[in-house]
Amino acid sequence: MKLLFTVIILTFNEERNIQACLESIQGLPADVHIVDSGSTDRTLEICASYPLSIHHHPFVNYGAQRNWALQYLPVNSEWIINIDADHRLSPELIAELQVATTAPENESIAGFLVSRRTMFLGKWIRHGGQYPTYQAAIFRKGCGYCEDKLYDQHFVVRGKTKILRGDIIDIITDSLQTFTNRHNHWATLEADQQLQLNSTAQLDSLQPDIFGNKMAQRRSLKRLYERFPLFLRPFLYFGIRYFLKLGFLDGRRGLIFHFLQGFWFRFLIDAKIYEKRQLLNTDKKNATNRSLQL
Repeated sequence: MKLLFTVIILTFNEERNIQACLESIQGLPADVHIVDSGSTDRTLEICASYPLSIHHHPFVNYGAQRNWALQYLPVNSEWIINIDADHRLSPELIAELQVATTAPENESIAGFLVSRRTMFLGKWIRHGGQYPTYQAAIFRKGCGYCEDKLYDQHFVVRGKTKILRGDIIDIITDSLQTFTNRHNHWATLEADQQLQLNSTAQLDSLQPDIFGNKMAQRRSLKRLYERFPLFLRPFLYFGIRYFLKLGFLDGRRGLIFHFLQGFWFRFLIDAKIYEKRQLLNTDKKNATNRSLQL
C-alpha cells in the first residue's frame, strides 16, 4: 500500500544525533530517505540498521541540497516531511499529522506550518520570540521547495497552509564550541546574503508580508531589521528580545543563548559586512589608481 509520508533527512557526520532523530519518526508510516554529503563518522553505519534508503550528494548549500532531494529522490507518497539530523518529531506532531493529512477539511491544504522547539544545552528556549517560530517543512509532493539563499533558508509552499500544534524539536547544539563555530560560518553567509540583497531581488524566495502567514510576517520583520544601521541594530534586537519579549525568563542558559544568538551573532554579521565593504572600497581605489597610472 502506498505510504502517506516521505521523510527526507540531511546528514553530515551526525553520529551523535541521527539515532534519536530516526527513533522519533518510528511511529509514522513513512519512507525514509537519508541524503548524506560525505560523512566520515558512524552516521551511515547507524542509518544502515534502520529500514531506509541512503543517497549520496555533495553539499553546496542547504537550499541546493534540499531541492536536489525534492527533485531526484523517488518520492511515492502524498506528503513530504523535511528535517535535519538534529531534529526530532514530537509525539504530539506524529499523532496530529496522521489525522490532519487525512481530514476532509484539509483537502485544499498544500502544506503545514510547524513550530520549532529550540533546545539549547538541554533547555527549551521558550521566550525572547523563540517560540513559536514556524517552518513550512511539511507539504504535498510538488507543492513546495527550499528558497535559494546562502543562509536562513525557508521552505516555500505553493498554495494554502495551515498551522499544526505539534512541534519539531531542534537540538540546536551539543556544545558551545559547535555553536560558535557554526554561527561564525553562518555569519559569513548571512553577510554575503545581505550584500547581495542590496542589488539583487530573489523572486523565488519567501516574500515578506506583514499580513501573510507567520513565516512571511517574520521575514517582513527581518527586512525591517536590515534597514537599520550596522552595529546599532544588534543592540536594539537584543534589547527587544531579552527584555521586551521576556528572554530573561529562560534563566542562565537562556542568557547565554540570547546573548550569543541574539547579539554576538548579529554583531558578527555586521562586522563581516563592514569588513567586506572596506575590502571592496580598497579594491576599487586600487583599480582606479592603476587606471590613472596607465
